[in-house]
Amino acid sequence: MTLTADGKNRRTRPRLHRAWLVAAVALVALVGGAGFRATPGVLITPLQDEFGWSSGTISLAVSINLLLYGVTAPFAAALMDRLGMRRVVSFALLLVALGSGLTVFMTASWQLVLCWGVLVGLGTGSMALAFVATVTDRWFVRHRGLVTGVLTAGGAAGQLVFLPVLAALAGNQGWRTASLVVAAAALAVAPFVWGLLRDRPEEIGLTALGADPATPRPAPPRGGAAARAVKVLGRAARTRPFWLLAGGFAICGASTNGLVGTHFIPAAHDHGMAEPTAAGLLALVGVFDIVGTIASGWLSDRVDSRILLGAYYALRGISLLILPSLFAATAEPSMLIFIIFYGLDWVATVPPTVALCRRIYGPDGSVVFGWVFASHQVGAAIAATAAGLTRDHLGNYDAAWYGAGFLCLVAAMMSVRLAGRASLDGERVRTA
Repeated sequence: MTLTADGKNRRTRPRLHRAWLVAAVALVALVGGAGFRATPGVLITPLQDEFGWSSGTISLAVSINLLLYGVTAPFAAALMDRLGMRRVVSFALLLVALGSGLTVFMTASWQLVLCWGVLVGLGTGSMALAFVATVTDRWFVRHRGLVTGVLTAGGAAGQLVFLPVLAALAGNQGWRTASLVVAAAALAVAPFVWGLLRDRPEEIGLTALGADPATPRPAPPRGGAAARAVKVLGRAARTRPFWLLAGGFAICGASTNGLVGTHFIPAAHDHGMAEPTAAGLLALVGVFDIVGTIASGWLSDRVDSRILLGAYYALRGISLLILPSLFAATAEPSMLIFIIFYGLDWVATVPPTVALCRRIYGPDGSVVFGWVFASHQVGAAIAATAAGLTRDHLGNYDAAWYGAGFLCLVAAMMSVRLAGRASLDGERVRTA
């Protein structure tokens, strides 16, 4: 309410908090960086046709990409504390553009590993889910879980929704055109991030959304980013919750990005399904992932995160055990049911995992989550290579699907066993 010149109260519309603009910019960056991560499943067959490389050879480049995508995350989170999110994310987008653009000149498999594996892995890893944790930790107190779900869903769904476009480009214009389009998209996003993203609300005289203005914000950590990331890992590794979270998240990566994200399209192609159709199914996973992950973020503000994780992993495991019997030359109703069910659970594990890292490890939670996410990508890298080798030696992917399903059931048991032991400074850990 404001008082007008005539003494009357006039209702004024509240201004939108700047945190929402920061979240929107972060969402655009995450979606922009997702494009190249969508290409492995689309380009495996075209690269095999042109260069004669085996599934195992191409999967090695995918594995390095996935591994660096995860291992870079904790260092990037620490670097964001030191240099700021804007600088780190802008440079990361330039790395993605460089790596994807240079692939059009490659003639040997080691060049695929360098461009697709190393450059793009480092770039996408610098704005991975640790970036989400950093944004929400700095800018939100109220709605933190919900925003975590929205940003996570945007990045993951963006990766999958790109698939039909990339598949159509690769099929009609060639895989080089698809790579150049991704490079252009990353370049287009970089100036947008540089101009609009802000590192902390205090820079512009604000507090985080929902924060008590009287509560002092912790001072930015001193020292080198790499040293801090390693130091936090050393302390977290002495606690039981870290290993349960990291182990479960490694299985999460193996059963999503490493297996389904990389090999679903070639597996469907083995059963006679056209690649654009299979890519469309994965894109549909991304659509339902938006619903599932946002709902998961909302639930993580209200329900014990350990229960959520256990339920998500168990349901995913059951769906993967059923998947081998659903492949056919066309998208049958049973496969569509799987896509919907699996899509709702694709990265629904992220919001409760971020919440647990934050609640257990406090100010170091985003860096700890960076290491937990690194384990996610280690699992994804192992699964990407293992599934490719399975296909080369057994002629199908069935063993990979069954193995991932059983591992998800193990992850469910690990999640519900999470219990507080000791925090990084020796105090009891909180897990709910």
